[in-house]
Amino acid sequence: MGISVQVRTFTDAVEATCMHPSIADLCRRAASQNLPMLGYVDPCDGTVFNRSQLAVLTPELQALANGSAVEEAEAVHEILALTAQVERMTHRYLVLNDD
Repeated sequence: MGISVQVRTFTDAVEATCMHPSIADLCRRAASQNLPMLGYVDPCDGTVFNRSQLAVLTPELQALANGSAVEEAEAVHEILALTAQVERMTHRYLVLNDD
C-alpha cells in the first residue's frame, strides 16, 4: 500500500502533493526506529501534522535521509519541500494518506 503526502489548508483544500513510492518504506523504517512522529503514521488512514509538530518531524526526516537508499533520500527531500511550504504559511497542515 502506498502513502502520499499533501499540504492542505484549514478548509481541506490540497495545495501540493508528493506521491513518491518510497514514502511507505520510510514510515516503516521510522517505526522500526521508534521515531515519535513518522514512526506512528497510520498506513490505513490519514495522519495530520501541524506546524508545531514539524519541529520534531523535520529532524526525523533528515536523520532518515542520512545513510538511506537513493529512492528513500529522494522521498525525504520531496517531503521536506512540502514541510517548508507548511512552515511558510499559516493554517496549513502536512497530511499523510493511504493511496
